[in-house]
Amino acid sequence: MQVGMDVFFVLMGAAMVLAMHAGFAFLEVGTVRKKNQVNALVKIITDFAMSTMAYFFIGYAVAYGVSFFSSAAVLTGQAEGSPFAASGYDLVKFFFLLTFAAAIPAIISGGIAERAKFWPQLAATAILVALIYPAFEGMVWGSRLGFQDFVESIAGAPFHDFAGSIVVHGVGGWLALGAVVMLGARRGRYKKDGSVVGIPPSNIPFLALGSWILTVGWFGFNVMSAQSVEGITGLVAMNSLMALGGGILAALVVGKNDPGFIHNGALAGLVAVCAGSDIMHPIGALAVGAGAGALFVWGFNQCQEKWKIDDVLGVWPLHGMCGLWGGIAAGVFGLEALGGLGGVTFLGQLIGSLTGVAFALIGGFVVYGVLKATMGIRLDEEEEFRGADLTLHRITAYPEEDTHA
Repeated sequence: MQVGMDVFFVLMGAAMVLAMHAGFAFLEVGTVRKKNQVNALVKIITDFAMSTMAYFFIGYAVAYGVSFFSSAAVLTGQAEGSPFAASGYDLVKFFFLLTFAAAIPAIISGGIAERAKFWPQLAATAILVALIYPAFEGMVWGSRLGFQDFVESIAGAPFHDFAGSIVVHGVGGWLALGAVVMLGARRGRYKKDGSVVGIPPSNIPFLALGSWILTVGWFGFNVMSAQSVEGITGLVAMNSLMALGGGILAALVVGKNDPGFIHNGALAGLVAVCAGSDIMHPIGALAVGAGAGALFVWGFNQCQEKWKIDDVLGVWPLHGMCGLWGGIAAGVFGLEALGGLGGVTFLGQLIGSLTGVAFALIGGFVVYGVLKATMGIRLDEEEEFRGADLTLHRITAYPEEDTHA
């Protein structure tokens, strides 16, 4: 009965995080121009399929040393001496962790939108989910390469990342920075004098829908990271809720009531609270979420206006910067002195967080640099002008309107 409950619990978590990929899709659909909306939808679903193959055949073994090249009886724990848990628990655990792995290309997709070639990006997805992401995932969550022992020997506690502020979001965001820089800005985004040409979101309701889907699914992302009914705690749910509210309100104020900032502020708070959601006091989670909401607005504006980094959805500020903030903040607000449960140190969180950033930043530039030199990663000028929908998929999001026109 206990095993069956755990299987169902993790399966529901996997389904909730799977649903978040619809959120990624509609967040991008609502942000990009109409001529690139179909491409956004196709990228997210095909990236998920490619991620499934890459993680099943290679990535999961890289992270945890487990492969699925055994009989179904072995995989479900029915065969005598099987290393797999009963009732297929390890199989739904794979499903749950796969949805995390597939978030990596979904994050990157928003940064490189409107000018990236399709097939090279699918190749990048395969490489990232088979090798790059699981290598760091295994270091933190799979006890690989002695990383956690190393951090504990220096800092007095291992690196704590309960639900992936660094492992998933930080890595995804800093990989995306490499992709965005290697790809270059959208044509016409910046004038020769350095001024920014505004490209407003195409559909605020779709953007908001994407944010809401992600927000609801995030409670599966965070709470079900316990991976067992016995390990579940309402503290994770409460902290996620407080960080969500803090992110929204901070983005509301700092972003001057801009709807794009407000809806992304919710996500910024949730990104940041992932790491310490199981150990922080709710007021600490509120502070972490509010800091993330303000950080996202600042980071997005800096990227677009000062640094001339054309990150379309702001995935580096959202996942990269806010993920880094969350990983480090767990070492502050998770301390018993600030009402947390302890078991962390600031130094341990700093080492783990910066290691993840460096790992992803180097990986992003290497993977996309190689693809740029071999396959090419960018649509040509005419293709970009026509839009990825017609160029790559030969249909627009509104074909009936186009026909009548």
